[in-house]
Amino acid sequence: MKQTPHQQLIGRLKDRTAAIGIVGMGYVGLPLALRFADAGYRVRGFDIEPLRVDLMNRGGSHIAHIREDRVAGAVARGFRATTDFTEIAAMDAVILCLPTPLGRHREPDLGFVTGTTDTLLPHLRPGQVISLESTTYPGTTDEELLPRLESTGLEVGKDLFLVYSPEREDPGNPEFGTGNIPKVCGGHTDACLAAGVALYEQAIDTVVPVSSTRVAELTKLLENIHRAVNIGLVNEMKVVADRMGINIHEVIDAAGTKPFGFTPYYPGPGLGGHCIPIDPFYLTWKAREYGINTRFIELAGEVNTAMPKWVVGKVVDALNSAGMAVRGARILVLGIAYKKNVDDMRESPSASLLELLRERGADVAYSDPHVPVFPRMRKHHFDLSSVDLDADSLGQYDLVLLATDHDAFDYAMIREHARLIVDTRGRYAMTPGEHIVPA
Repeated sequence: MKQTPHQQLIGRLKDRTAAIGIVGMGYVGLPLALRFADAGYRVRGFDIEPLRVDLMNRGGSHIAHIREDRVAGAVARGFRATTDFTEIAAMDAVILCLPTPLGRHREPDLGFVTGTTDTLLPHLRPGQVISLESTTYPGTTDEELLPRLESTGLEVGKDLFLVYSPEREDPGNPEFGTGNIPKVCGGHTDACLAAGVALYEQAIDTVVPVSSTRVAELTKLLENIHRAVNIGLVNEMKVVADRMGINIHEVIDAAGTKPFGFTPYYPGPGLGGHCIPIDPFYLTWKAREYGINTRFIELAGEVNTAMPKWVVGKVVDALNSAGMAVRGARILVLGIAYKKNVDDMRESPSASLLELLRERGADVAYSDPHVPVFPRMRKHHFDLSSVDLDADSLGQYDLVLLATDHDAFDYAMIREHARLIVDTRGRYAMTPGEHIVPA
């Protein structure tokens, strides 16, 4: 008996003869491509940036925390990147790892997802599984992707198999990577879910099937909103503790000794990364369609969004106390990636800090060993390169603002030679000094 497209697909996925196409070779797509290559699949990485494609095909990495030897090893095993989307036709699985930013009015911008899907449509064929990994609101998969796929005349659940499986990457995390982070997967139909599970279970240690794509979409939002709300809480507690003259880091450490009912979260200058600052707005936007105002979630977003301005206020106060104005002050921002030990600049609060300080007339510079040149960004534009840190360079600045606490920084040297430090990360919380201001 001739096998159906579904049976053929499942068989190829399970015996690892399937070809895997991953669209978008960024912080999510490249690690996933390497994982499937490690599992023995034929992998194609699709991207619109020719220079990035050429670098990967030469065994290079454009992401700081992904070693070049990993990319080179994948290339040796047959991995190849391409800008030619006609090759989608040869793929058994197509995984979309595309950005989902916010628009000007903080509404979801699905342009990358829908535009890329439209580009793929002429090259789809029976027997393919299509997986969306981009963070988005519940309903995106069946409201936006499903009608586009079925416009080809192919039936989803019979010819094509559509799933949503949210990315859970944590760049720079030494304990958890693509392979050992459990993978949630929801399908449009039972046949779609079976194809999605067969795809991911070959490369991911644990696959968590759920009843629908909407459950999977909301799962991703809950995970990140949980973090956003708790970070908003601790950021607000930091403001209260600062006014009371209490060390918030000492408070968190003391509360963390409770063996149940408390999880430590730590304050900072705001939220960064592609997911946590953005996901709450995806849910609040969609919730309005159902007549629901997500007041608690929106309040946490307001607290976190306000943190860069609060930090700049602390910088102004610190300079005033030293007899200086912020206008004309030379200020060095330490760390401009959104989290330590990575080069990821997406939604980084450090960029907002630089912008706010520049607006107030400060002469700004930055030092970040992971970001040698300030990148092109949608919101912020700086013609800056990273300053090398040493005793002489530190002495040239009126104030050093510690925004992202990379492990590569020599904190003892910074403490010794910086004239004035505003610390947003608590690196000096337990060893305060007269020239160190917590923020």
